[in-house]
Amino acid sequence: MKVEDFDFDLPKDLIAQTPIKDRDTSRLLVLNKDNGDIKHKHFYDILDYMEKGDTLVLNDTKVLPARLYGVKEETNAAIEILMLKDNGEDIWECLVKPAKRVKEGTVIKFSDKLKAKCTGVYENGIRHFKFIYNGIFYEILDELGEMPLPPYIHEKLKEKDRYQTVYAKNIGSSAAPTAGLHFTKELLTKIKNKGINIVYITLHVGLGTFRPVTVSNVNDHKMHSEFYIMSKETADILNETKKSNHKIISVGTTSTRTLETIVSLYGEFKETSGFTDIFIYPGYEFKAIDALITNFHLPKSTLVMLVSALAGKDNIMKAYKEAIKEKYRFFSFGDAMLIIGE
Repeated sequence: MKVEDFDFDLPKDLIAQTPIKDRDTSRLLVLNKDNGDIKHKHFYDILDYMEKGDTLVLNDTKVLPARLYGVKEETNAAIEILMLKDNGEDIWECLVKPAKRVKEGTVIKFSDKLKAKCTGVYENGIRHFKFIYNGIFYEILDELGEMPLPPYIHEKLKEKDRYQTVYAKNIGSSAAPTAGLHFTKELLTKIKNKGINIVYITLHVGLGTFRPVTVSNVNDHKMHSEFYIMSKETADILNETKKSNHKIISVGTTSTRTLETIVSLYGEFKETSGFTDIFIYPGYEFKAIDALITNFHLPKSTLVMLVSALAGKDNIMKAYKEAIKEKYRFFSFGDAMLIIGE
């Protein structure tokens, strides 16, 4: 299977640069994975596709305002860092620009409250830093840091919380689980009032989600690893949903990868945590989810491969062609797609 098989032409003006004013008024393309039928709706219509006893699964990870701008103490040279992973004891794995200016022992000053000392030098601009601060670390980060918007977004974000879901809780992501950005608290209340279960898992999204696939053969791609958690309460509700033949509706590829990882490992949903590098592409047999709410993804990305595995590549390419024709907005701040069966 070739990566080129998942390519398509996307006009640049369809890449959404800013979030829509009201989250749940974004457009919704509904794709029937069994017969390829397409309907055009709005996100608030999602309620019509869920029934009492179904379970909606949300990823409650919270995005770090992880982009920091500082200067080298000895030379005053401007340095930008992107915090990727907490290694414990105030040491973080970071992506640095320009990396050649940062050697082991280099100290970067961000403000009077925050500095970072380089403790390790690695390939591809990766450095480890020990953070030195006065006060509460996450409060300082909230004050100084910028949201790590994806590289295809060039507009400044006016409100930080628009790159967070309304249910974001567990801090640790380098990127938002963007399918969840469409939900409002009011819509979630309506879903609950209809008798639909709402459960939460956590998967901390890494920057690997934006990393391009550089191989030509799909089987040669190595997925990045991300940390996940599932609680006993969530596992119990999901197992009961399966047992009673109701639908499990996953919100986003991050929730999907977590759910499929756990069922692949244990044969059922279970209270657990760990790292997943599951790579889902056509030929994969889904064991956990029945339907998926997702955004429109980059050409040749692992995310396009995942939705193609669920709905069939021909159905996805047809739906994407239709979305482009109808001028849907693409990627993180874009419109949504619901993939559902008959």
